[in-house]
Amino acid sequence: MYPARFRYEAPESLGGALELLRTYGEEAKVLAGGQSLIPMVKLRFATPELLVDINGLPDLGYHEVRDGALEVGALCRHVDLEYSTGLDRWPLMASAAPLIADPIVRNRGTLVGSVCHADPQGDWASVMLALNGSIVATGPNGRRVVPAGEFVTGPFQNALLPGEIAIAARIPVPTGTPFGRYLKLERRVGDFATAGVAVALELAGRTVLTAGVALTGVGANNIKVVAAEQVLAGSALEPEVVEEAARLAAEAAQPRTDHRGSADYKRHVVRTFVTRALELTPVAV
Repeated sequence: MYPARFRYEAPESLGGALELLRTYGEEAKVLAGGQSLIPMVKLRFATPELLVDINGLPDLGYHEVRDGALEVGALCRHVDLEYSTGLDRWPLMASAAPLIADPIVRNRGTLVGSVCHADPQGDWASVMLALNGSIVATGPNGRRVVPAGEFVTGPFQNALLPGEIAIAARIPVPTGTPFGRYLKLERRVGDFATAGVAVALELAGRTVLTAGVALTGVGANNIKVVAAEQVLAGSALEPEVVEEAARLAAEAAQPRTDHRGSADYKRHVVRTFVTRALELTPVAV
């Protein structure tokens, strides 16, 4: 299928991009990696009047610590994070990056674009939830920071206002010893997750200072499992604590039976993955 006709613009400044969005409103779509948008345009699930290609904008391909947080620019590719040497403090991100889609997608797609796309089977949204990250947006009313838990408002829907562009993601710098794992079940390499689990901990010896647990592909949105986080925070990772956190995560999942498996099977995967991730921590028993 061929896409519907559209106009293409490649502004060379952020101001130029914002002006195009102001002019065209909801008829404009922002193109960064294009690994989600282009297939939707080709299948006519999206029929924008204008594509605003931001790949020519300067200084958005970075990932570095700024103002007390890891900031990932809107043009930082998955592959940049996959091979980064600067994610020692964010092991969950380092664990997730090689599992995003396939090498072709990772070479062009972006973390910020993935979160904006708001696909319930998107991996980075779960990582952002587990790490209490946020999205930085700029537009006609200036710059604002939206917590990840408020940014995705529904399947394929986000909190960007008309005329806004998401320019970065921000992830707090951990204060304790960081630990993180992303575990994902897929039918084949590059497939969407049958189920995925993001676990991030900050540790002080055997004690969990803070915990983040989020689920992929088992609900209408990525799910932050607050109940499991509360069980883990302040506790040592004893077997009964791990078991209870895994149980609560499976209980929070809202899967549907489909061609990837039954709802019960997906809940079992969630429970198994949370257990496995917690048992991989250096202090788990």
